[in-house]
Amino acid sequence: MTLFFEIAGLFFALLGIAGSFLPVLPGPLTGWLGLFLLHQSDRIAENNTFLITTFCVALGVFLLDYIIPAIGTKKFGGSKKGVMGSTIGLVIGLILMGPIGIILGSFIGAFSGELLNKTTKRQALKAAFGSLIGFLTGVFLKFSVALIFFFYFLKIYSSAIF
Repeated sequence: MTLFFEIAGLFFALLGIAGSFLPVLPGPLTGWLGLFLLHQSDRIAENNTFLITTFCVALGVFLLDYIIPAIGTKKFGGSKKGVMGSTIGLVIGLILMGPIGIILGSFIGAFSGELLNKTTKRQALKAAFGSLIGFLTGVFLKFSVALIFFFYFLKIYSSAIF
């Protein structure tokens, strides 16, 4: 059972990094699940303080991820349609163009959403830029936390093995 928890933990830690870029996966929470599973292994001493602290960080980043793009869009004069367009564009861009599609799709989606909101092209462009900045800030924050969780996973696991 120990090996199961360790492999499953590694899987979720890596999935947490991928989830930083994919909108369907909550990256930091998934990465935290990897840490939690690792602590269920017989080789690792359970550290409740560490698990609670890292969970609070993961939850905080998860919640901020919904707030930051909206703040960026609103700061630049955008609407809810711009935020929705950014999310839809991100998914379509990822499917059609891969990693670069995340950025382009998010921008084009926000721009399209703003045009559907009957704003001028100039206003739509400004709001799309704000949405893109908010989105990239959220991705950077999620990626940073997921990467830190992955490094903690490796550190904890390697100290238990060696």
